[in-house]
Amino acid sequence: MKRNVLIIGAGGVAQVVAHKCAQNNDVLGDIHIASRTLSKCETIVESVREKNAMKADGALEAHQVDAMDTAAVADLIRKTGVQIVINVGSAFVNMYVLEACLETGVAYIDTAIHEEPDKICETPPWYANYEWKRRDRCAEKGVTAILGAGFDPGVVNAFARFAIDEFMDEVKEIDIVDINAGSHGKYFATNFDPEINFREFTGTVYSWQQGEWKENSMFEVGREWDLPVVGTQKAYMSGHDEVQSLAVNYPQADVRFWMGFGDHYINVFTVLQNLGLLSEQPVTTAEGLEVVPLKVVKAVLPDPSSLAPEYTGKTCIGDLVKGVKDGKETEVFVYNVADHKDAYEEVGSQGISYTAGVPPVAAAMLIADGTWDTGTMVNVEELDPKPFFTILDRIGLPTRVKDENGDRPWTEAI
Repeated sequence: MKRNVLIIGAGGVAQVVAHKCAQNNDVLGDIHIASRTLSKCETIVESVREKNAMKADGALEAHQVDAMDTAAVADLIRKTGVQIVINVGSAFVNMYVLEACLETGVAYIDTAIHEEPDKICETPPWYANYEWKRRDRCAEKGVTAILGAGFDPGVVNAFARFAIDEFMDEVKEIDIVDINAGSHGKYFATNFDPEINFREFTGTVYSWQQGEWKENSMFEVGREWDLPVVGTQKAYMSGHDEVQSLAVNYPQADVRFWMGFGDHYINVFTVLQNLGLLSEQPVTTAEGLEVVPLKVVKAVLPDPSSLAPEYTGKTCIGDLVKGVKDGKETEVFVYNVADHKDAYEEVGSQGISYTAGVPPVAAAMLIADGTWDTGTMVNVEELDPKPFFTILDRIGLPTRVKDENGDRPWTEAI
């Protein structure tokens, strides 16, 4: 059994992870939080203490570390004695943190695919560019590495596996739909790191269809979705992490990702992009200052964690999976609905951070008890989803199923 957790990162998602680890520290043990800015880690520690969230006695400590310094991360792992690392820092640090876990032999969890700061939208499957190159080393060293264990990617990968296993003999289509029907009251803001958010939408949109990669531009393909709770919403086909691994694991299926955007977001995004303000490449000002436009935009936008107090409304994220069962066409929608206000009242974060932060804690608990302690590198759809759903139900993200037989909890659908 593995115990004691190191959380890398100190943003809104890290705050959720810390609170949920504290609420389940009877399983997870001591909790350590580390980022470049010690004060941010200390603020999270204080928020956990204010909520009296620790279920059992144990350490709750903040640390300073440069997550792009593998040796420093490895030293911190040894110093704290942790056996599980939950990486919710910037996607730029993933491989450095994973290398530290390989060096020290501890389990690794992340919530997004690795990115290089100077590259946008690399050729799919993206996991093959970085993470999967280390899969053999994980197996050789017996290191458990669970990739993309947030919500999307993460829970939606488990949704796909569950729908296929339980309801189909053959899968034909996997459409992942992410709708945020909430409102933060700001003129313009992103729900997570603006730099990462914009990078998702400035490159080519890749989808897997008819057994090959298809290319579109952002906002080129849109459609309306009629979803539980949030109703009819417009969403656009977007490139996203989970399409990459699901296409490899289910190559016979069309795999697409759809994200909801309002007209205002699209208009502002389009202006920023057309002006060159979303570029990751440095430019030099008339005064001789070298700046990265995307980082400047990030600096002037609201911090995503600051949105939480005024956020209202709900999210709906799920998979519409189509296939064949007993010779007949069938489809099932596996999904979750989360509430921004409820998330803030519980852990002080908005709903997007909540949906991203709860799943890696559930994954950590499954590593801790041995259920998902694979001793190798895996994507979430390669794991049994039922123990995952069972914990998610209990700690704040219940899974539901909607098909021809109605809309009900997943446990009643099987």
